This record gives sequence, structure tokens and C-alpha cells, in this order.
Amino acid sequence: MNVRHTTAQDIPLLLDIFEHARNFMRETGNPHQWNDNRPNQSLIYNDIILGQSYIVEDQGEILGVFSLIFGDDPTYDLIENGHWRNHEPYATIHRIASTHKGHGFFDALIRYCFEQCQNIRIDTHPDNQIMQKLILRNGFSYCGIIYTDDGTQRLAYQITAEDMQAMQNAQAHNKSQNISLSLS
Repeated sequence: MNVRHTTAQDIPLLLDIFEHARNFMRETGNPHQWNDNRPNQSLIYNDIILGQSYIVEDQGEILGVFSLIFGDDPTYDLIENGHWRNHEPYATIHRIASTHKGHGFFDALIRYCFEQCQNIRIDTHPDNQIMQKLILRNGFSYCGIIYTDDGTQRLAYQITAEDMQAMQNAQAHNKSQNISLSLS
């Protein structure tokens, strides 16, 4: 899989992907997230201009889109019922949507983001059970509750270099255990 910057020519397809994502979320028990037609064309265009919108492709086919934003996110200033893992500089992943055509889209975007910054924050709507599972499966730790610019609640997560190293060590250990068992 390949990750590249989004271009203005991608906007019509991205609008379709985001509409597909909104429909999918409604169908899977998450009817409130993006129900105001976010992200809209203006926000998508702004992400492109700022160089923070990315596409994941597999053999030239677009699998999905996400934004990776470096620097402080004002919606993360206040966190309730928890705390951030650290207060070091971080990047935030926002506006994730996929075509659901490619297995591994989310894993690929997380790997890419972690190559760019080893301190990442992400959030999702409390009803978005699928995203919560993907986030946790990729080594993020639940940190607490934040509020978006429109006042809606989100569950907030963070992954650090130490978290990623611990996850990779656990995966290597499990792999060596599986090899040992198969040799027995």
C-alpha cells in the first residue's frame, strides 16, 4: 500500500468516500458522527492546501483518506475523566474514511503516521465501536473524553514511541512462541 498527499483532483472522489463513510456509520450504529455532512468540501480543500490530507492506495486504487495534523489541537486542551500519556509535541489523525475495498487500510495509515511522528493522538465518537476497536488494536491507549468544536463528545486516545515499542516486542514474542510451538 502507498500513502500520498491528496490533490484537488481527488476532491470529487473524496466527497463520495466521505458520503459512503457517513452511510456506513449510520448502518453500523453510529448515526450521530458527521451527520452534519462533515467533512465538507471546504474543509477537505483546506486540508489539501495545508498539506495535511493523505490518500492510501493499493496498486493505484484509492482505499481511503485521512488527515495528519502536526501541532496542538485546541479540542485536546481539555480532557475529562483521564489524562494524556504525555505533553510532548504530537500529531493528530482526523477525518478517516475508507472505501472498505482494501483490508489493512487503517493499519497502513497508522504505520505511515507513526513514521512521521512517534506521538500521535486520535479521537472518535462514542458510538463508533468499529473505530474504537481499530484504534485499540493498533496500540493506542484510551486517555479520556474531549469535546469537538461543535461541543460533541469524543473518546480520545494516544500512542507514544514507548507504546509502539512494547506492542512490537509483544508481537515478536508471540511470533517466536508460535514458531516454538510449531517445531515441537
